[in-house]
Amino acid sequence: MASTQEKATHKNNTPSSSSSSAQVLQNWSLAAPSEDPIPKAASMAALIRPAETIADPPATKTTTSKGISIMPRAQTSHPLDPLSAAEISVAVATVRAAGATPEVRDSMRFIEVVLVEPDKHVVALADAYFFPPFQPSLLPRTKGGPVIPSKLPPRKARLVVYNKRSNETSIWIVELSEVHAATRGGHHRGKVISSKVVSNVQPPMDAMEYAECEAVVKDFPPFREAMKKRGIEDLDLVMVDPWCAGYHTNADAPSRRLAKPLIFCRTESDCPMENGYARPVEGIHVLVDMQNMVVIEFEDRKLVPLPPADPLRNYTAGETRGGVDRSDVKPLQIIQTEGPSFRINGNFIAWQKWNFRIGFTPREGLVIYSVAYIDGSRGRRPVAHRLSFVEMVVPYGDPNDPHYRKNAFDAGEDGLGKNAHSLKKGCDCLGYIKYFDAHFTNFTGGVETIENCVCLHEEDHGILWKHQDWRTGLAEVRRSRRLTVSFICTDGKIEAEVKLTGILSLGALQPGETRKYGTTIAPGLYAPVHQHFFVARMDMAVDCKPGEAFNQVVEVNLKVEEPGKNNVHNNAFYAEEELLRSELQAMRDCNPLTARHWIVRNTRNVNRTGQLTGFKLVPGSNCLPLAGSEAKFLRRAAFLKHNLWVTPYAHDEMYPGGEFPNQNPRVGEGLATWVKQNRSLEEADVVLWYVFGVIHIPRLEDWPVMPVDRIGFMLMPHGFFNCSPAVDVPPSTTDLELKDNDIATKPIQNVIIAKL
Repeated sequence: MASTQEKATHKNNTPSSSSSSAQVLQNWSLAAPSEDPIPKAASMAALIRPAETIADPPATKTTTSKGISIMPRAQTSHPLDPLSAAEISVAVATVRAAGATPEVRDSMRFIEVVLVEPDKHVVALADAYFFPPFQPSLLPRTKGGPVIPSKLPPRKARLVVYNKRSNETSIWIVELSEVHAATRGGHHRGKVISSKVVSNVQPPMDAMEYAECEAVVKDFPPFREAMKKRGIEDLDLVMVDPWCAGYHTNADAPSRRLAKPLIFCRTESDCPMENGYARPVEGIHVLVDMQNMVVIEFEDRKLVPLPPADPLRNYTAGETRGGVDRSDVKPLQIIQTEGPSFRINGNFIAWQKWNFRIGFTPREGLVIYSVAYIDGSRGRRPVAHRLSFVEMVVPYGDPNDPHYRKNAFDAGEDGLGKNAHSLKKGCDCLGYIKYFDAHFTNFTGGVETIENCVCLHEEDHGILWKHQDWRTGLAEVRRSRRLTVSFICTDGKIEAEVKLTGILSLGALQPGETRKYGTTIAPGLYAPVHQHFFVARMDMAVDCKPGEAFNQVVEVNLKVEEPGKNNVHNNAFYAEEELLRSELQAMRDCNPLTARHWIVRNTRNVNRTGQLTGFKLVPGSNCLPLAGSEAKFLRRAAFLKHNLWVTPYAHDEMYPGGEFPNQNPRVGEGLATWVKQNRSLEEADVVLWYVFGVIHIPRLEDWPVMPVDRIGFMLMPHGFFNCSPAVDVPPSTTDLELKDNDIATKPIQNVIIAKL
């Protein structure tokens, strides 16, 4: 894990309604990677039969039209709703009951239980006829119109299970809608559809394993002796942080489940909020077999003095430990007397002319589904099917032990969502807030709930635009309003913004020692230089109904006109477009010198100027890995070698480094392998993978990272995905006229619908 020291991922209250506020019906969350979608051959014809056109079905009573049965009410679970706590329990019980022997059942450890996300056609069917607001226009019209099936396909759960006895990882698919009499354990509302063992992998680590690993290391006699040599008698002060081993040599092969802990030590037992990460214990090498929970390697290599205690490095308020907090900031209150402008129906969110669904997975955290814009007479115009952050990699630039092996995959090795925190009104979110809970399975199969895990609220975002006529002295101004959906791990928008608010992962120094690869931030203490990389996966659907594959990606660069008759004043420059025709051609990097950006265009729809409609991906400041091409972490993170990748949609291509990056020995698994097919992108259902990073060269003012009102950290300005539809705008411009919108003309970079 990228450590509890520094992660951008560290680890229902229902608001009262008013006349203009949302009607809160229930909490719908989301699903996870698709494992067993409806086969391509099972197209809409398998779900909808040609018949007479019928009106939207009423939600309160059973009716018929031309002898066709209509659902009496909307189904209780939308196909993109995440599994409820009860469904997770059923899925776990079903799999456990299917174990061949009592030993197998007792050895099952549940890494992840998520919904199998259905085919996009099923989602369209649900939104068209079963879930308000009903949108039958989502479905293609056949002769006579579609017929509504009596029910949607059954929900399924996908379970990643680690067997602690055999060290095997398996994937199970469980159908949840049928009663299945299991041969063991009684009746369960679930049926095993499939199961398979995945060889040569290690699944993500779990918090329960971390706690057990810490206890095992502390109880190891040579470790206790090493602590005594450093003057540490009270082992309760010692912090053992298990880090995944990564993959550096064959010794890290996934035939063993390994962790290489880092050691830290607090100074006070009565200060639970003490920043123990300010006192790293250097010179100790520990290797733990996490399957059997035993220390298999231990070496006290070098005695490095502990950095001196400094209470001002703690998390607690300054005055409680000899410091002084600022007192010149008065309370700031956000009040919406008439309630919010957004409307909620389960996990369906409508705001201004935007609508979308939100959800959450243990691996990705927040996910945004079915983003669309209501464009007057043109109706609902899709933008994207699914948006999320699918990986975060943190490589360190110090070649010294143990820092060279710090290259955490925070999503694939730990889970961004599972490390989320409950949000607190007035601290994490301000204003009129709607919270959503998240449910996960723990290691032993129990259900855990993170209350208030996702926050939805509106923000005033300063002046959107202002114009004053110098002749009349009259001014016109509009303020920017944005809708924010956030959780604590990542902070984005479809214009994505990431704030790094974790704790530095530090090293200790000998007296008088300095390090070339880091910054000395206190006596005997230094912070290595490192990078943070995030991968945003954007399953696009610009102006495409489900089943349509009418998107392409164009790269735009600004070019300087050559001197000559067309540029006699030597001031001319222009935008040049290039269609990215294939996957290998679409491996691209940022170039601020040419204002490089990319546009996802629809190949069939045009705006009022006759140009194809599209959305921009506009990079901000960015970087590539500064490590050499043979760096070990790049075996697993080959996707970091380019800022942009584009692939045609495939249901099993979800994670850029493959599903199991922990101790992964396979070079270039994931994106770097998929694109070798060099599939066509000229007209496709495209998925964009945008890799954006920041180089963190720690400074004294970065340490320690305290609450925002005390000591600031770093705000990373990075690439953002503009989510205002280029309805009537040439791709080369940035202004957008929203028809039938009282906000009038606005820059698209200021229309934001979600923080991821």
